[in-house]
Amino acid sequence: MNQRSNRLRHPGINMGHIDSATDEAAESLLFGFWIFLMSDLVLFALLFANYAAQSQHGTAGGPTPSSLFELKNPFIETMLLLASSFTIGLAALALKYRQDRARLVFWLAVTFVLGTGFIYLEVHDFVDMTSKGHGPQTSGFLSAFFLLVGMHGIHVCSGLIWLIVMMVQVFVFGLERDVKTRLMRLAIFWHMLDVVWIGIFTFVYLFGAA
Repeated sequence: MNQRSNRLRHPGINMGHIDSATDEAAESLLFGFWIFLMSDLVLFALLFANYAAQSQHGTAGGPTPSSLFELKNPFIETMLLLASSFTIGLAALALKYRQDRARLVFWLAVTFVLGTGFIYLEVHDFVDMTSKGHGPQTSGFLSAFFLLVGMHGIHVCSGLIWLIVMMVQVFVFGLERDVKTRLMRLAIFWHMLDVVWIGIFTFVYLFGAA
């Protein structure tokens, strides 16, 4: 039994050596959640492909990526999201090793603040671009840009709402099994958002500004 509970059976926060019941319950849940994330990544792959095509041939005589993008705010956004991925990792460690509700909620709250900062800068950039006449209706390139980056932003907003819900649930229900499995899925989802943003920062902003 110990050998089975200690071996890795799913990608995520394995808790077999401290809470075998939660680890057992998480196995099928996390497998299904990974399937959901893979379908979500297919959506982003299509948006990346659409952006790649439109950024080359869909400017309609308007601004091009190199004339439009600056790296300052996207770089700050990247640092905020990377930091939030680190803090949610600390929350996962607090869940796995310490079973400390106060520490867990603290790191979830820090993650929320960093994610909110990311969204603030993204909305600021969108408003600034639109006020200068570079909205999504200007060209196919800008439509693809707003769709790709905006879709990621919607996912981050969903993650922020999820963070609030989980902080409330930790305080109300404690670290019971269902709360733990939801936190495990939230951590995986948040790390996925980080990976997608690295792709956006690289292919949209770095390559675009070159």
